[in-house]
Amino acid sequence: QVQLVESGGGLVQAGGSLRLSCAASGRTFSSYAMGWFRQAPGKERRFVAGISWSGGNTSYLDSVKGRFTISRDNAKNTVYLQMNSLKPQDTAVYYCAARVAGNIEYAYWGQGTQVTVSS
Repeated sequence: QVQLVESGGGLVQAGGSLRLSCAASGRTFSSYAMGWFRQAPGKERRFVAGISWSGGNTSYLDSVKGRFTISRDNAKNTVYLQMNSLKPQDTAVYYCAARVAGNIEYAYWGQGTQVTVSS
């Protein structure tokens, strides 16, 4: 079992930046691959970025490539999402999630943090 708590959301103007953090507690953090998802009003939750347990492999939603960067610090049990050049269409609730390395499904989820980008 792992507990996840996101922070760092807020209101920012288009073109601005935010860094989301997700602090994990519970079982060994480094045994989990981590991901960030987002859900905009009236839309389904979508994968945004993922990172392997070691940090050596990352993947991104096409629309955020080159603007967002996922990273992790296993010593601090924390995963980050650096978001640059934000656009109004990035507005959503952002969720951190964890899956056991080698599994497909994300089994553990945080409560979400709101990101609002004004035009």
